[in-house]
Amino acid sequence: MELISSDFKKGLVKIYITDIEDLWYLSNLIDPGDFLKAKTTRKIKIGDSENAKIDKKTVTLKIEAEQIDYDQENNALRVNGRIQEAPEFIPLGNYHALALEVGAEFTLEKPNWLTYQKQKLQEAAQKKYSYLLCLMDREEALFALTQKSGYKILLELKGDVPKKGRDHEVKKDFQEEIITALDVYSGRHNPEHIILASPAFYKEDLYKKIKDPELKRKITLSTCSDVSPSSLDEVMKRPELKTVLQNSRARKEELLIDELLQEINKDNLAAYGWKEVKKTIESGAVSKLLLSEEFIKKKRANNEYEEVDELMKTVDSLKAEIYILSSENVAGKKLDGLGGIAAILRYKMR
Repeated sequence: MELISSDFKKGLVKIYITDIEDLWYLSNLIDPGDFLKAKTTRKIKIGDSENAKIDKKTVTLKIEAEQIDYDQENNALRVNGRIQEAPEFIPLGNYHALALEVGAEFTLEKPNWLTYQKQKLQEAAQKKYSYLLCLMDREEALFALTQKSGYKILLELKGDVPKKGRDHEVKKDFQEEIITALDVYSGRHNPEHIILASPAFYKEDLYKKIKDPELKRKITLSTCSDVSPSSLDEVMKRPELKTVLQNSRARKEELLIDELLQEINKDNLAAYGWKEVKKTIESGAVSKLLLSEEFIKKKRANNEYEEVDELMKTVDSLKAEIYILSSENVAGKKLDGLGGIAAILRYKMR
């Protein structure tokens, strides 16, 4: 995302969408009641009613957002609302849906930008830190790329390796296959770092075989219990990766959920579920507020988002931190299991 200009006193920011992951950020930044202004295509009637023709024209419209629909599978974000500004041949007050996609430029106007929203905006505009993960053992390997809303599985590889007690001609060196895949994905995605993890000693053996010094420079070794998608989060939390993964959103979310669960297990500085969290916010006890995007989506669908928005404004006024977690990854799913909303507290509620 490119932040072309910003004037938070007037509530205005101008944005250019550069990446499909920007859509995830925007789906959590745009609220009902915000104003969006952009070029769009609209069908226009030309001529009288009997001989009218329908023509498509590119026009600039300003709408007041009412419905925000994010289709993550198809990478589509549509914002629907009533037209507030338009050329004279388009009636004001009619509905129009703006399709926000890669390459689109638009202006977003909010009555009030909360601190966490400014932070999210800056985060989206900063350099994207992607990490390539390779989990491997003697017989299989899994390659994944970190994204701002979880992981993208690139490849699951089965090795042609000798089996105990069987006569089997091995046609390929499995470790060389893994090295080739690492080289290909490193060139294609240019990750900031490559995490090579395995149970036991497999990673060290493979690392010794890598001849390309540039590829080797990017690699950090780690440990995993097995080769499966569920182990990706396990690896991201490994203490030896703290420095390497300091810019990883997935790691931050996992550590945040771990902190929450520890407090819940101690029956100490935590609350979860809508009613309980609401009480802690009203009492000013919240230090960190955690919401899942699924929770927000449901509140919007049920026309209950306004109360959530008011509570977030209260949290912002308390100088507390607000985190919106993707429901696509493990941290967000754990939060959904707690009702989609939780809080880490400044002090214990009585």
